[in-house]
Amino acid sequence: MNLMRLLNYIIRRLLLLIPVLLGVSIIVFTLTRITGNPAAAYINEKMSPSQIAQVFERYHFDEPIWTQFIYWLQGVIQGDWGWSRTAGLPVTDAILKYFPATFELTIVSIIIAVGIGIFLGMRSAVRRNKPFDHVTRVVSLLGVSLPIFWLALILQFVFYYQLKLFPAGGRYDISFIVEGNIPRYTGFLLIDSLLIGNFDLFFNGIYHLILPAVTLSFGTIAIVTRIMRNSMLEVLNLDYIRTARAKGLSDRSVIWKHARKNAMIPTTTVIGLAFGGLLGGAVLTESIFFWPGLGKWSAQSIRVLDSTSVIGFCLLVAFIYVIVNLAVDVMYAYLDPRVRLG
Repeated sequence: MNLMRLLNYIIRRLLLLIPVLLGVSIIVFTLTRITGNPAAAYINEKMSPSQIAQVFERYHFDEPIWTQFIYWLQGVIQGDWGWSRTAGLPVTDAILKYFPATFELTIVSIIIAVGIGIFLGMRSAVRRNKPFDHVTRVVSLLGVSLPIFWLALILQFVFYYQLKLFPAGGRYDISFIVEGNIPRYTGFLLIDSLLIGNFDLFFNGIYHLILPAVTLSFGTIAIVTRIMRNSMLEVLNLDYIRTARAKGLSDRSVIWKHARKNAMIPTTTVIGLAFGGLLGGAVLTESIFFWPGLGKWSAQSIRVLDSTSVIGFCLLVAFIYVIVNLAVDVMYAYLDPRVRLG
C-alpha cells in the first residue's frame, strides 16, 4: 500500500470529521433546547431573579436558538463545552473523569466478544449442520434477541444474589476506599494499580469487571459469531481453498493459515463498529452495575435534563465512531490488498 496515498486518505477522512460533528451538534443542540431548559445546569433555587437574569445574559439563553448555537459553538472550539450539573464539573472535565472507566469496560468486553465470537464462528462453519453448529446458531439468535438490561439483571441475580460469586456492581470493593488505596494517575484503574504495585486492587478490579463485561459483550459475541460463520463458509468454498486441500495440507493449516485471514475481512468491519457501539452504548449496563463511566453519567444527565452534558456525550460518541470507522477502513485495506483507498 502506498504510504502517501494512505496518509492522504486519512487526512481526507479526518477532515470529514468536521461536518459530521457539526451535523450531530446541530441536531442534538436543537433537540435539547426544545425539550428542556438550557439554563437548568447553571441555576438553582437559591439564586435571586437578578442572578438568574445574569446567567441568561451571559450564556445568551434569552436570544434566538441559532444565536445560542453560534455562541455555544465558539465555546466548544475554545474548549468550553459548558457546565455539567450532573457531575458538578465542566463537561470536558466530566468526560475525562468518566471516560477511563467506560474505556476499560469496553476493552475487556470487546476482547471477550472477539475471542469467543471468532472461535465460535470458525468452529461453527467447519462443523456446518452438526450439533455444535446448531447450538451456536441458537446462542447467536439469543444474543441478538435478549434485551441487555434483562440479561444484566439475570446475571446479577444468579451470580451475586444466589451464588455469591461476583459483586453486584461498582468498580472495586469499598474497603479500598476506606484504606485510601485508590491511585489517581491516569484514571485507568487497572493501569494505576499496576503502577503502584497494588496487585490486590488490580485483581479486585478485574473481579468487578467480569459481570458487566460479559453482559456488554453478549450481543456482540452473537453478531461476530454470525458474521464470522457466514464469511468462513464463503471462503471455504473458494478455489484456492480446494487447491490447498488438494495439495495435501491439513485442515488445521488450511483453516488457520489460509481461510481465516480472508474470512476476517468483513468481520473486522463489524468488530470496529461494535467497539464504537460498546464505548458509546454502555448506558444500561453501567447503570445496572453502578459502573462510574460515561454511560451512567449520560443516563443521569438525561434524567435531569442536563442538556450540556448530553450534547458533550453525543459529540464524543460521534467523534469515536468516525475515528473507529477510519481505523476499520485502513485495517480492511491491510487485510485485503485488492482494496484500494480512494
